Amino acid sequence: MVRSSGPIFRYQTSDQKSGTVMGYELEYERKAFKSLRRIGQPDQRRIVSRIEGLADEPRPVGAEKLAGLGDAWRVRQGDFRIVYVIDDSARIVTITRVGNRKDVYREP
Repeated sequence: MVRSSGPIFRYQTSDQKSGTVMGYELEYERKAFKSLRRIGQPDQRRIVSRIEGLADEPRPVGAEKLAGLGDAWRVRQGDFRIVYVIDDSARIVTITRVGNRKDVYREP
């Protein structure tokens, strides 16, 4: 079985009136996407909204750079954490982990 360690999908936000691409492109790693699918619908909507906001501002108020995880950043959404990496030169935000605060930082 071939396992992909890369992103499962990418998308760009655009201005609905003009259709021009804005901000950063978002991409999800497979494990982050699978974790997001397991979260209940109300929390999932809030988390997705927060992630979409990272396309416009990848370092919003409250975002913290994580020590010990390289170039990783995290934002909070209720009891959940969104861990991501920013590539400013390519204008890409990669969501690496999504999960409850008690276990999102643990290695599988």
